[in-house]
Amino acid sequence: MAPEYAQYGQYSVKSDVYSFGVMVLETISGKKISSFSNQEVGDSLLTHAWRNWRKGTPLEVVDPILRDGSRSEIMRCIHLGLLCVQDNIDSRPTMASVVLMLSSYSISLPVPSRPAFSMHSTMETETKSQSSSLSNQVSVNEASISELDPR
Repeated sequence: MAPEYAQYGQYSVKSDVYSFGVMVLETISGKKISSFSNQEVGDSLLTHAWRNWRKGTPLEVVDPILRDGSRSEIMRCIHLGLLCVQDNIDSRPTMASVVLMLSSYSISLPVPSRPAFSMHSTMETETKSQSSSLSNQVSVNEASISELDPR
């Protein structure tokens, strides 16, 4: 789920881009974002991919089954996945740009910035503080909750 939607309930065309980036990184790594956890350093899948990208070891993210594939295609997919999950909405490409980047190797990809929710401990802290502040509210989106009775 895109961070702007998870935090503020704002959905945009870039929300789909974020989800696509997560799917690409899940496919490349062979791991689901919901079940990935590197307990040694508290990484999420996005943090793990970003940290390895920054260290120059992005192939550490790749599922062993895919390691015999084209390194350039795998690297391009990781790069594109990281572009799609950037924290800043305006920095994420549009889906039309993503399709163009996937279909043409002549287009150079911009350098990705830090992914949204990249720090596991920060996310846990935010979630705890949000849940405690929201526990006194009836509804997160300020809508009323109706109780339904069967007919």
